[in-house]
Amino acid sequence: RDSVRFETKGGPLSVSRDGELLAMDFPALPPWPSEKIPADLLNGLDPKPETVFQVKNNYFVIYSTEEDVRRARPNFALLEKLHPFGVGITAPGKDADFVSRYFVPGFGIPEDPVTGSLHCSLVPYWANVLKKTKFHARQLSARGGELWCEAKGDRVLLKGKAVMYMEGSISI
Repeated sequence: RDSVRFETKGGPLSVSRDGELLAMDFPALPPWPSEKIPADLLNGLDPKPETVFQVKNNYFVIYSTEEDVRRARPNFALLEKLHPFGVGITAPGKDADFVSRYFVPGFGIPEDPVTGSLHCSLVPYWANVLKKTKFHARQLSARGGELWCEAKGDRVLLKGKAVMYMEGSISI
């Protein structure tokens, strides 16, 4: 197939082929500055957060450099106390428009390798900061991943390569 449409609680989501990439069309989730920053978030990240945003069940920490994101050492025991919140960290990139990492230890995921939902908030944030709509992004987890993103009003288009990690069948 060239495309698949999923009906979800958040509305319809589609995935289509774009050459060697898969393109996912998601709702944009713009973050806002966090009014109250939990101590477990401040103490759970090294280096300490400079600026904190939030959206739904996520905090977003903005750092100045890609190196800050690379060398970040999360204290998972403290970040787990933020449940159900996850923690995304981001900064301008050297060879990409921006970089990120994403931690959700409250759900048993210390660090997610590549996170589409995280980019539904990072793309609107960086679109506002960088005054552009198309981005090359890198998630700097151990496995890592590259995304090509586009801000399209109230939608975000994410493109990347897929990695097969499971195959199965269902009998009805």
